[in-house]
Amino acid sequence: MAARTLAGKTLFITGASRGIGKAIGLRAAADGANVVIAAKTTSPHPKLPGTIHSAAEEIDAAGGRALAVAVDVRDEAQVEHAVASAVSTFGGLDILVNNASAISLTSTLETPIKRFDLMHDVNTRGTFLCVQKCLPHLMRSSNAHVLMLAPPLTLEPRWFAPHVAYSLAKIGMSLCVLGMAEEFATDGVAVNALWPKTAIDTAAIGLVAPAMQRYCRSADIVADAAHAILTRNSRECTGRFFLDEAVLREEGVTDFSRYRHPEVQEEELMPDFFV
Repeated sequence: MAARTLAGKTLFITGASRGIGKAIGLRAAADGANVVIAAKTTSPHPKLPGTIHSAAEEIDAAGGRALAVAVDVRDEAQVEHAVASAVSTFGGLDILVNNASAISLTSTLETPIKRFDLMHDVNTRGTFLCVQKCLPHLMRSSNAHVLMLAPPLTLEPRWFAPHVAYSLAKIGMSLCVLGMAEEFATDGVAVNALWPKTAIDTAAIGLVAPAMQRYCRSADIVADAAHAILTRNSRECTGRFFLDEAVLREEGVTDFSRYRHPEVQEEELMPDFFV
């Protein structure tokens, strides 16, 4: 992979207390980046490991500079405060990663409206809100990126029928990519989407389907793909819907064995939704 770096860059990552968000932060920290951990978990969860504070400790230990800020992306005042804290601490923003997400793989009749509202408030509205508040600062960066953890933009019925509410909320994030990439192209702010080709082994998977963990890739593959995107020229790489494996193949990676369980073959890996 080309020797491009995030050294000295400041990343604002939502939902970064664990999972994919934290993995992206740790990869950036290895370069010496500043990482703002904008997430809700301030005290240990009874079933899921990780808080904004433990993630900050890991970022610092990995070589980065961390700022832990308690943020509910549904709350405009909290997002504004977090962005202001980031700019005050690090002098600006270069990258926004919209990773925070809510999920409920339920059918139309089985989805309570409160759950429908939560998914849309976190996924689509939260994404829009974070971009809106970060943009004035991103526009001052020499290589500004917004990266959504959102699926390829597809209207295939098979990705909607089993869980219409969730699919609407995630595709809402993808539509933000489509529109914002065009809207801010002349400002030099890249807006792209990244999605895993296979299921990713996170604490949530371990909680709800531990038997499936061995058939998932590690979050490191998404983090490496994000790093590749975020170190590209923002004026030349925007409006794209990336799959993690495809990004790394573009970078010359051909061996993906380090991202999977040693006893599992590539063809046994579980595909992710929308792929």
